[in-house]
Amino acid sequence: MKSVLMFFTPVILLCILSFGSSSQNQEIAVIDKFISKQATQERGEEYKDARKVLAGDLNRDGVPDLAVLYTIEGQDGTNNHVQYLAVFIRAKGGLAPVTHTVVGGKSDRDVELQAIRKNIIFFKTLNYGPKDAACCPTKKGVTRFALVDSRLKELSALGPTATLIVSRNITR
Repeated sequence: MKSVLMFFTPVILLCILSFGSSSQNQEIAVIDKFISKQATQERGEEYKDARKVLAGDLNRDGVPDLAVLYTIEGQDGTNNHVQYLAVFIRAKGGLAPVTHTVVGGKSDRDVELQAIRKNIIFFKTLNYGPKDAACCPTKKGVTRFALVDSRLKELSALGPTATLIVSRNITR
């Protein structure tokens, strides 16, 4: 009996791990397809190393959804870049895009996805001061977004001393 358990335990674990991995791969494919379509429409491309994904309940159903911060750059051959926030919810056994919005970019502000807490998405920001070059914002801040009626709404800009609680990062 012991030898049977020793043989089947690794097999069962492999099945569980491959199912979880397969599910995560499917979610990444949904996100990739969404971003790729948008990048094509903008005639740019995603800067994949800048993508960040966090899980947390955003639509108040008790199920972890995904907030995705991504950057599309090089629109029409320029050196522009735009940062977007997209929300994907878990519905009917899969992941579905709900909405996206611009949250930063060149000559706007830089944002860094930090946490999801109590259905709110938190960001650290770097805004442009009066003497900052287009490459280099220096004014630190914080902002928050919420999913309201299937749209992302910026709640308010917070001062640089606001405290954030970091949630689990599930990027690749």
